[in-house]
Amino acid sequence: MASRTKDKLIDVARQLFAHKGVENTTMNDIASASDKGRRTIYTYFKSKTEIFNAVVNREAQSIIERIADIPSMPISPEEKLMNFIFSRFEAVKEVVGRNGSLKASFFLDVRRVDRIRRVNKHKEIVLLKEILNEGVQQGAFRIKHVDKTAEILLMAMQGLDLHYIRDSFADLGINKLKLREYLKDFLLNGIQCHNSEKDEL
Repeated sequence: MASRTKDKLIDVARQLFAHKGVENTTMNDIASASDKGRRTIYTYFKSKTEIFNAVVNREAQSIIERIADIPSMPISPEEKLMNFIFSRFEAVKEVVGRNGSLKASFFLDVRRVDRIRRVNKHKEIVLLKEILNEGVQQGAFRIKHVDKTAEILLMAMQGLDLHYIRDSFADLGINKLKLREYLKDFLLNGIQCHNSEKDEL
């Protein structure tokens, strides 16, 4: 019962934050919309900031749930890596999209973005390393420092989050299928000519 009450408060708060904005939502608003008294809210959360953090943690977890099973899929490491990248992009886009008014201001508040990224960083790195290590073991990837490569890849994905959400690639005439193709070519083949290609040149 207590868990259901807390879950309801978090869900109601998320909807209010999305509709009115975090700054314009009060504890009274949350109490009224959830049909709970202020005393009940303060039983679970000491402040609006604490409720907001709970919303952030839940949304961050929804992203992890979208990518958690990818390393165990019966597909090649190359496809696992691409599925990870684009499943993550889509999950982040959905989180931002369903938070209404947060969509416009979400990426203007660096602290909020960093908070979600910090919550997920370790889990995402662990999943990425699992994929990269498998690729190295199978001879699909040639990586000297898997740990650092995983961190750099995640930072690169985070840098593309806003562009993916805003569909900035469409302005370049690049749809999602083409974007996947270009990123796959860049990540797996690189930009340096291989010996056979140099000979052809």
